[in-house]
Order: sequence, then structure tokens, then C-alpha cells
Amino acid sequence: MDTAMLLRILLPRNGGGARMSRWSAGVLKAAVPRRVVVTGMGVVSPLGCGVQHVWMQLLEGQSGITKLESESFAKLPCRVAALVPRGATEEHKLDLEKFIPKSDLRTMAPATAYALVAAQEALDDAQWHPKDEQGRNETGVSLGMGMVDLVDIADSSQLMSQRGHSRVNPYFVPRILPNLAAGHLSMRYGFRGPNHCLSTACATGSHSIADSARLIREGSAKVMVCGGCEAAVSPLAIAAFCRLRALSTGFNDEPTRASRPFDKSRDGFVMGEGAAVLVLEDLEHAVCRNARIYAEVLGYGSSGDAHHPTAPSTDGLGASLAVRRALEVADVEPEEVGHVNAHATSTPMGDEVEIKALRLVFGDHLEKIRISATKGAHGHLLGAAGALEAVFVVMACQSGWVPPTLNLDLIPDDLSKLNLVAKEKQKWETGGRRVALKNSFGFGGTNVTLCVAQYED
Repeated sequence: MDTAMLLRILLPRNGGGARMSRWSAGVLKAAVPRRVVVTGMGVVSPLGCGVQHVWMQLLEGQSGITKLESESFAKLPCRVAALVPRGATEEHKLDLEKFIPKSDLRTMAPATAYALVAAQEALDDAQWHPKDEQGRNETGVSLGMGMVDLVDIADSSQLMSQRGHSRVNPYFVPRILPNLAAGHLSMRYGFRGPNHCLSTACATGSHSIADSARLIREGSAKVMVCGGCEAAVSPLAIAAFCRLRALSTGFNDEPTRASRPFDKSRDGFVMGEGAAVLVLEDLEHAVCRNARIYAEVLGYGSSGDAHHPTAPSTDGLGASLAVRRALEVADVEPEEVGHVNAHATSTPMGDEVEIKALRLVFGDHLEKIRISATKGAHGHLLGAAGALEAVFVVMACQSGWVPPTLNLDLIPDDLSKLNLVAKEKQKWETGGRRVALKNSFGFGGTNVTLCVAQYED
């Protein structure tokens, strides 16, 4: 039932000037979905810390991918990764102890610590630090993690076998539970709204944002602090992904060239780490408190491939369903979309299937869309990837700049007519509202597409 029909049913028949009953007004308000906007963002990434700094690094074509110099990686086929830069003196490098006491760091996984740092920036950016019970009760958390740190598990197992169970860290279990990032965030700020943790592999960050938008639309929260975090780079994790033949192995001596979305010579993804957190808010709530609004989340779509544990369905149908559903929920026509931030991890099959899925949805209009794959600059952050790239989509919608796809030297012939934003940022010129999509796909065939737009009153 659409809003117009509902109005005809609920409004009194004795003249347009009569007031609706309190019950009728309540039903109407519940039937009209709430608008969801972005009011704050925070980033810890291989390109550095801080949204504005990372955004400028991205637009300038900088790379956060480095060589893994430790001896423990020396015999592995892949010896590159995208690590969060550390440092106590440089502004945009991460000093965890500046944000979290050393005693607390021992109780949490590195990914959780990254999430807390990103969340602090996002909440400060949104100027949302509610002191009253109502504000805290209406603020929820949806923060996901793709996979736990295997170092904790391997080291604890070895320690127990050598020295007995009493030597196992008493915080071992909290450190490896994926939902403890959301838990720590909720506890730190006293947020008592919905507390969720999604773990959908490389779609985690985007699913967390999508789920948060839904909770706000249905009235379960006024504010959601959401995103993804990951810190899983280790010899065991690198070895495991190498056994799946998923990682880049041909650019160990040229790390900044290793992640090559859509390029003919792409040979796998580059593991990355970090966290990205967004503050989503009910539009009415944001306007009432005079919050700065970056962009609007119009909707999302999700689907499953029903195909294979690690490989995407080669027909692109599963991914295309997620894109179609996002457009339907957002009430956006395909021709209105001007930018897609692609999942494009730099694997031979994955990038090809994503373009196939986009062709199924957009047809010839795809040639007019700016398709950007930012993993060339920051690698693949697994569970945090969708959240970080959603930040970039928000910034593109707000600023009118589309970030480049790095290392795109040789464009495959079948992609030659597409605008893949190769190597250089592009100005996003449009006669109307800027509308963008963010794709995320994960192992197990889980797909999600976010639809984000420039905010308009």
C-alpha cells in the first residue's frame, strides 16, 4: 500500500481541514520510512588515520601497500600487505596507546582497538556524545569483523601444549569473539540501543551499514554507529589465502603495484587491515540537533549466489540481484546512478564477474558510469573493506570527486568502453543529484549493494 492510498484511508471524509486522529497519525508516521543520513565518519587505514587525510591521499593516487619484511613471511608466495602505519609522533600514523590504555589493549584484539579509534573520530565528527539516558538508549552499534586474528589462536594453542592451560590468557575468548568490537564500543560510550555484529566475510562492513540503516528506518534506533574492522595479517593467514590462490604473488618486489583491479595482469588481492566507522542518523533527529549531514543512505539490496564456498557465480546473477534490489529499495532508476565503487579485489575471476553483473543491470548506461576500485590504493581490508569504501562513496557524493583506480595499466579489451577512472581522480559533473552504489561480495556467495546519494533537503 502506497502513502497516497494510506492517506485516503486514514484522512477523515468530512473535509481536508479536519485533523487526523492520534491513532491515524501514528499509523501514517510508521508507514512512511524514515530517511537515513550520514553525520560522522572515522577511519584507520593503510593510507593513514583520519577521514580527510585518507581521502586526500586517495585522490592524490597514494598507496598504502608495503612489503612484509619479517623473516616469518620470507618463504611465503605472497610477501606484500596493506598495514596501518604506526607512529607516536606523526599526526596521521596510529598510536594506539594515545587512545586506549595499555592495560585495556591486552584485553582486546587489534581489530577491536582499530574500531575504537575510528569510532572516536566518527562520534567527534558527528558531535554525538549523548549524556542523557534517552540519547544513549536510542543509539545502537552494528560493527562487524570478517575473521579473527589467527595469531591469538595459534599462539595460545602452542602455549597450552607446551606449558599447560593455566598459561592461556584469561582474555583469550573475549579477544577472539567477533562481536567484542561492537561490545567494547557500546560499553565505552554507554550506548544501549541495538548491539549487532555481522560477519559476512568481505561483505561485513557494507552489511553492517545496511543493517543499521534498516534499524533506523523501522524506528528501532535514532542513531547507529556502524562499520567494520580487521587486523588479520599474519603468516598463517597469508599462507591460508595463498593456498586458495587468492593473493597476489607476482609483485613482491613492487608492493605498490600488487593490487591491480580490472588490469590484465592482476593476479590476486592484497590483504589489508584497519577500521572504518560511520554514524548514521534519522534525518529528523539530525536536523533537530543541527548536525552536519554528509550524504543520505537511500537503501540497500542483498542476495546470495547459492553457488560455491569461495568462488563467485560466473553468470553474475547473484551480484546483479543485490544491485537491482538496492535500486528498487532506494527508488532510483539505473540511469540516475553516476558512480559505482566496485568491490573489485584484483582477482582474475572476481573483477570479471562484477562487471558482468553490472552489465546485466545497467546495459549501455554502464559506459556513462564512473566505476572506481579503490583497493588498488589500500588493499583488501576483508571485513572492513565495505565500510572504508562506503566512506569514500559518501565523500564522492559530497565533494563531486571520484577517486582513481590505481595500477590500471592494461585495460582488457571488453572493458575498453567503460570509464574505470584509471590512475587519475575525476570530477563528477552532473545535472542533478549525485547517486552512487557500493558493491561488496564475500565468501559463501553473500552480496550486498548500498545506494548512497548527495544530501538534499
